[in-house]
Amino acid sequence: MTENPIQKKLKGHKIILGSGSPRRKMFLEEMGLDFEVRPKSVEEVYPEHLKGKEISEYLAQLKAEPFQEELNANEIVITSDTVVWYNNASLAKAGDKKEAYEMLRTMSGDWHEVITSVCFTSTDLQKTVSATTWVKFKDFSDDEINYYIEQYQPFDKAGAYGIQEWIGMIGISEIKGPYTNVVGLPTHLVYKTLMEF
Repeated sequence: MTENPIQKKLKGHKIILGSGSPRRKMFLEEMGLDFEVRPKSVEEVYPEHLKGKEISEYLAQLKAEPFQEELNANEIVITSDTVVWYNNASLAKAGDKKEAYEMLRTMSGDWHEVITSVCFTSTDLQKTVSATTWVKFKDFSDDEINYYIEQYQPFDKAGAYGIQEWIGMIGISEIKGPYTNVVGLPTHLVYKTLMEF
């Protein structure tokens, strides 16, 4: 039986996913990785002067910090952060329905960037990689936005939407860049980085 190339490469290593995201967990499973889920909470605060990719890279590295004291020599921890960047501002997670509505209404009919940074940390090495995907929304009606928010409660997602949900099916007219990146993990980069680690 042919062995999965990434499992073969990582023999003797233990992968830790430092995230509670069900979507990131699903991607690592689909890639055929053996891993342990070990989320740690950090306050996601970043310096105000950071922009776009700088924010997601800073936060992905910040999420790795609590692990650094406890890692064993054969362990690699994966932490990541996704930023929705629109009009020179970061659209974080919406606190309530009103905020979610305002975000989706603002991005309606326009392009925005989705940037995901992934930080790989071992006892002797830390590497951070990032991917950017450009997404274009159609013009949404108020009914469409309100229906989506009511049905899907997208308050745990940057930019108040999940591309894999109803709004992605009906509302994305164009996409440039990796799709998995918008869901929350640029799997092609994760694979490449782990194969090189």
